[in-house]
Amino acid sequence: MENFILILTIAIIIMFSPMVSKITNIPVVVVEISFGMLAGFFGFLYADPTLKIIAKFGFLYLMFLAGLEINLKLVKTIKKNLSFNVTLYFVMLYFIAFLICMIFKLNFVYLVALPIFSLGMLMMLIKEYGKNELWLNLALSIGVVGEIVSILALTILSGWLEFGFGLGFYKSILTIFIVLFIGILMLKLFQIIFWWFPEAKKYIIPDIDRLDQDIRFSISLFFILVAVMMYIKIDLVLGAFLAGLFLKLYFHQKEELIEKLSSFGFGFFAPIFFIYTGSTVKIDVLDLEILKHAMLIILAIISIRLISSFVAFYKYLKTKQTILFALSDSMPLTFIVAIAMLAYNNNIISEKEYFSFIIASMIDGLFLMIFIRRLYGWFGMNKTEKGKA
Repeated sequence: MENFILILTIAIIIMFSPMVSKITNIPVVVVEISFGMLAGFFGFLYADPTLKIIAKFGFLYLMFLAGLEINLKLVKTIKKNLSFNVTLYFVMLYFIAFLICMIFKLNFVYLVALPIFSLGMLMMLIKEYGKNELWLNLALSIGVVGEIVSILALTILSGWLEFGFGLGFYKSILTIFIVLFIGILMLKLFQIIFWWFPEAKKYIIPDIDRLDQDIRFSISLFFILVAVMMYIKIDLVLGAFLAGLFLKLYFHQKEELIEKLSSFGFGFFAPIFFIYTGSTVKIDVLDLEILKHAMLIILAIISIRLISSFVAFYKYLKTKQTILFALSDSMPLTFIVAIAMLAYNNNIISEKEYFSFIIASMIDGLFLMIFIRRLYGWFGMNKTEKGKA
């Protein structure tokens, strides 16, 4: 009976979250986490080993989708004269985050969390305003680089959580870079193979596919790379991400496949992860201290991006678009949730800190989506004024 209630609750939340999102204009991820919190509070969701495993798979599938979202060609759209600015931007982000951690004596988790990137919320802005907005186009291009950096940061964080700063940690870092080096070589190798033998792609994923070979190959690749990471004791996130990146690089023309994988992930597995995450937040424990800490996290996330953006891109974007750019890159909802869950499960942050991160991710995503829309109107940046500050 208990499992029946658990399954039914998850199914209902997954079914109705998009509807509530459309009616309230609240990001669906925020809705899912909120419903998860309420369901956990009223006892409909509870600690269950099977649910935890599925939620973990949902998180890995989310990282797989992150790889599918990556378009390395966008990196090339960054003008050569902006390459220094982009580098400066990332250096400033981590430098300011480091200063904040030193001043307030925060642990390594905050150094990873505060500058983290996620394309999820940014893609919602792209759908609303299009890619022709100068500030948003730059945000998307930098977001691609930022998400790759974030995946590496998440993997390094996982190594630190497991080994500390001992010898095991440095071995883990070395292994990560070896894996990345081998991964790049393999990608180059497949590039050569597919260039010389373009028909090979059709054997892997045929144009006329009656046996769902595209899905079979994609999911199998996902599990194979995750299993490899498990075997060499590296965070599984990297394997999931590389699987998605491989598909994006060499089968990006298979738009139907990418759409099917994304729809299945965002429609089922990712929601379970967010619902489960919400259910772990105890509403009855929330207090002013947690909310205050959440507000400070949001303030730090936005502040370091505003400062870094004005230092790196003011001459290029001017005031209005620099502000919009900074805010658009300040919504790392999915990765903040992932980092908080990872750190909490490894007892690196307290329960209250964990709750603060989850609440911060929700409020940050909701507030900035609304605030950016307001600023866009206040700045008079309608569609006939694209590219002007």
